[in-house]
Amino acid sequence: MDNSSCSDQYWPESGLSWAHNFPDSPSLLPSNSCDVYFPTWSQQFDEASASRSHSEAEKRRRDRINAQLSTLRKLIPKSEKMDKAGVLRSVVEHVKDLKGRAKEISNVLNTPSDIDEVIIEEEEDSSNSIVVKVSLCCDDRPELFSELNRGLKNLKLTTVEANITSLGGRIKCIFALQSINNSVCKIHSLKQSLRVLLARIATSPSTSNFRIKSKRQRFFLPPT
Repeated sequence: MDNSSCSDQYWPESGLSWAHNFPDSPSLLPSNSCDVYFPTWSQQFDEASASRSHSEAEKRRRDRINAQLSTLRKLIPKSEKMDKAGVLRSVVEHVKDLKGRAKEISNVLNTPSDIDEVIIEEEEDSSNSIVVKVSLCCDDRPELFSELNRGLKNLKLTTVEANITSLGGRIKCIFALQSINNSVCKIHSLKQSLRVLLARIATSPSTSNFRIKSKRQRFFLPPT
């Protein structure tokens, strides 16, 4: 028997022997088998570590949110039984209410706001002369009044009343200005020139050490 194609086995106890043929090129897997991928231990460890880091980061984020909500609850009365949405809604309403109150107080006390603002209104006094009421709110600076005086003089305006308040590097000026020429055409042109003048003054760079940077600017001129 050819030893290359078979293998003899013999059991002395039974006196039997058998032969089994093996192929010349043995193969343990069929020809149409596919490879199976098993991740290495290091890859499994990296994936588990990344998942754990994500969970920890998410927990820290929730803790920060809960801490901020706890702070907001202390600012809102009777908020112990409110859910998160209720707390946020109450905070928004409370902030709006505070802003409204601050605006009312500012209007009464003529307190400067953090908004660069120019308002021009036209009035008529008892002598039938036209008076232009001007409100200017901007950064306070040493050269402000010299610019105002020079500009008003060029426009031939006379100041009949002034109310000026300065606070925290901001200034609010309310003037009642009277023009020599009261014709309708001249008044319309005057208000346009006055608006340009005050807008330029309000947005001029400030040299004050108490300057409050404001990103919002509003200019109002009633329609004629």
